[in-house]
Amino acid sequence: MAGRNRQGRSLCEGRATLPRRSFDGGTVGEKPFALLVVDDSRSAAAKLVQNLTPEGFTLRVVPPGPEAPRLSAEVDLVIVCVGPEMPADLSLVRRFMDVEGPGRGAPVLVVAPQEARATRLEALRLGVEVVADPWDTDELRARIHRCFSNHHTLSTLAAQVMELQQLSVLDGLTQLHNHRYFQERLREEFRCAQRYDDALCLILLDLDFFKEINDRHGHPVGDTVLCEVARILQQSVRETDIVARYGGEEFAVLLPRTHLAGAITVAERVWKGVAGQPMGADGALRITASLGVSGFPHRTVLTPEQLLLTADEALYRAKREGRNRVCLHSPIPLHSASRGWESKGVGGK
Repeated sequence: MAGRNRQGRSLCEGRATLPRRSFDGGTVGEKPFALLVVDDSRSAAAKLVQNLTPEGFTLRVVPPGPEAPRLSAEVDLVIVCVGPEMPADLSLVRRFMDVEGPGRGAPVLVVAPQEARATRLEALRLGVEVVADPWDTDELRARIHRCFSNHHTLSTLAAQVMELQQLSVLDGLTQLHNHRYFQERLREEFRCAQRYDDALCLILLDLDFFKEINDRHGHPVGDTVLCEVARILQQSVRETDIVARYGGEEFAVLLPRTHLAGAITVAERVWKGVAGQPMGADGALRITASLGVSGFPHRTVLTPEQLLLTADEALYRAKREGRNRVCLHSPIPLHSASRGWESKGVGGK
């Protein structure tokens, strides 16, 4: 074992070549589990290396310091050794636990002197494993493996929660945001626009004669068309814009910090993109869309519901006037009067 300095590098390091075990007892490769030992006394670290290296672990030992929590992303387990000369608080342990959140960072095990009962109890209250020093080797190994098992369970639960959160806000077919998420963001963005006296625009898009596509070509083809339109929408907006499947063949695009002139530019880009994209299995389908645009600030738009209503009115006006076009909610406010407020489509009704 080679000694190293205190600038965040290892004081001692043990290596083994046993197969790395997964949390359920299987093998996931030949790389051993990596442990980060945080110890300023050196004596506990030396004993840990002696006990754990034959078990197939790789140990890296560093002194306590602000750089130590950053190293936890590179290891499978963090062991914090609390010596008699150290204060009885566990602020360093808390920093390790806060690196990425529950179930995401490396699990933590605290090694504390037998006489440091208060420290061990505090560590248990934090939710980490605790081993008294001097320790029983079999107990130490068992608690390490329990750390892995518990962490695997937490990681699995965290992944499932994240997946459920995604499912709750995404449309299953197009992977755009769903109606519920759109309504929540509409209210949030409208409050922000009001508070900071900023612009906010909304585009509603409806595919023309979409029912005929389903009737003539079948719903699988219709689903393909919806996914292709979703792709065009995502490619036509900024990352900060919110694109959602509003329902059926209708889509919504919320444009924060965007005036009507900019919203019309986006709407025309989407309108042309849909009309110019061959769709269907053989690319023989040509689809058109009708779009309605509304914006805040506007003297008739004082609530998020009114923004949605005025965009919906503009969309239905586009339908009434022949479809395949972009219509703007009227009357037109002064700041957008310099732009054309309506784009008529090519190809007629």
